[in-house]
Parts: sequence; structure tokens; C-alpha cells
Amino acid sequence: MVLGFFSFTEITDPTLHGAYNQWHQFDHLPEQFTVDGIVFGQRWVASPRCQQARVAVSSRLEPCHYMTLYLLRDATVLPPFFALATRLHDEGRWFTARASHLTGDFARTGCWAAPRVLVSPGAVPYRPAAGVYVVVGPALDGAALVARDGVAGAWQFADAAGESHITVAFLDTDLLATAAHLGPWCQDLGAPLEWAGPLETIDPNRWDWFDRLTGP
Repeated sequence: MVLGFFSFTEITDPTLHGAYNQWHQFDHLPEQFTVDGIVFGQRWVASPRCQQARVAVSSRLEPCHYMTLYLLRDATVLPPFFALATRLHDEGRWFTARASHLTGDFARTGCWAAPRVLVSPGAVPYRPAAGVYVVVGPALDGAALVARDGVAGAWQFADAAGESHITVAFLDTDLLATAAHLGPWCQDLGAPLEWAGPLETIDPNRWDWFDRLTGP
């Protein structure tokens, strides 16, 4: 069974976003692919404009600036995945000014693709996207989600108890315009939401979203 390993991450020193992005993009993320069975890894940013477009966020997740998702072939990949983390810690290749407020492995429970995109549901994460819309809360109707304008496809995950779900919708048109109509749709579900909002795809060499808040 495919697993999604998530990390919703806060950078605890606001002056170190550049250092964190440098570390993650050019050291940490590439190293993960040396583990057999890690088939995908990407990180997105809840930039200030994305934070403003959220329709729900819990006190637990409100501090988070980034979400990382690794796709693992199955549960047998978890031991070497954690062993790599231990080795990188021991080698001093770890970024300490960070806190993960939601992290762990979730089993994939569903995947969907919009008919217009042609690729199969399993290929959706590998398709270029403008960003993602993420919902932490109840299970969503994936078929209804991918019928929404701007949604290329979606993957849904659940914890071991089947009580907590994370849905990642991959967007391929204007990020904020799509978020503007997905937000009310999520609110109409009538269920508690711990997070519902967009995150931007990260340009490997442009990390100034939060610097702009305090710059000249």
C-alpha cells in the first residue's frame, strides 16, 4: 500500500527561511531518493498570500510555513527512511530551527484525475502543477473535487485509525483563483477542518516570500 509521509513545518527563526530552503532543496530532499522505495518528494510553501486564502486552520497548524510530502512504495520503506534521518542527524546535516506540527505516515485511500488531463490518477503527482490545495479533516468526495475547475487530480490519505485524513488536490490553473472557489466548497462540507487552503509550488532559487513582509 502506498504511503504518504507528511510534514507540516514551521521555521522557528523568521530570519532563516533562506537557509532552510537552501538546506532542504539542495541537501535534504535529494538525499531521500537514495532510499529504495521513495518514489516522490516535494515541498510547498504556505506563502503570505496563501495564508490569506485559507478558509480554515487550527491552532496546531497555524504556525506552519511549509508542507512536505514523500510517497513511499509501502511500509517496508519506513525503516530505511528513518535510518537515513538518523544518519543525517549524526552527520550534522540537519536544520534545527524548525518544528513539525503534523508529521507521520498516512496510507493512500484514494486517487483521482480530472478526465481533461488524460493521465491516470496514479500519475497526477508527477504532472507539473501550479500548487496544491490541502484539506486536513474529513474524507472528501474525490470525484467531486476533481470536477472543480482548475483541479487536475487529487490524492487522499488517512491515518492508521482512519480518523484523520489529508487530501492533496493538484492545481494546474491560477492558484488563488482556484482556491477562491475551492474554499467555499470545503466550508459547505459542514465538518471541522484543521486546514483548508492553497500552497505554492517552490521555485528552487526564489525563497523570499516572508522576507517581503519586512523588506524595504
